Amino acid sequence: MAQTPYVVDELISAKAIAARVEALAKDITAYFADTDKLVVVGLLRGSFIFIADLVRELELPVEVDFIEASSYGDAMESSREVRILKDLRGEIGGRDVLVVEDIIDTGHTLKHVLEILETRHPRRMEVCALLNKPSRRETDIAARWIGFDIPDEFVVGYGIDYAQRNRNLPHIGAVRFTAD
Repeated sequence: MAQTPYVVDELISAKAIAARVEALAKDITAYFADTDKLVVVGLLRGSFIFIADLVRELELPVEVDFIEASSYGDAMESSREVRILKDLRGEIGGRDVLVVEDIIDTGHTLKHVLEILETRHPRRMEVCALLNKPSRRETDIAARWIGFDIPDEFVVGYGIDYAQRNRNLPHIGAVRFTAD
């Protein structure tokens, strides 16, 4: 199936992202200052670049693990049916956990993942999301730390894709479809 032609308009620069990641890491470091080791749980795949940059800025002992959940596939709209494609390798019971998400849209995926992780009894668990679309929220889910609130635009870049494309852009861009 051929993809509709599109362009990507820069929405958040790489420089702005780097500055915000540094500020988030300072806040997270202060919040978890008493931890013996923070388990950073990344939601794959869109958060992988954000996680890499964030953990390098944390001044804490960290362990990184991943969970992969999907409600999009190659579509631009969430199906609201969340599937776990890859589970954590490590244990989080009794441990401090930071769940890192690329974007909170409707909130269904994050809510489902948090419900699963809560059953494993972490000591405390908080969420950090790079992007937040409050206008799209359909659940009561919220993150303690948000990088940027964005409008209801379909975005790519900095790890976030559209049909497995554009993850490698250094900035966040809005997808705009064009005529052939």
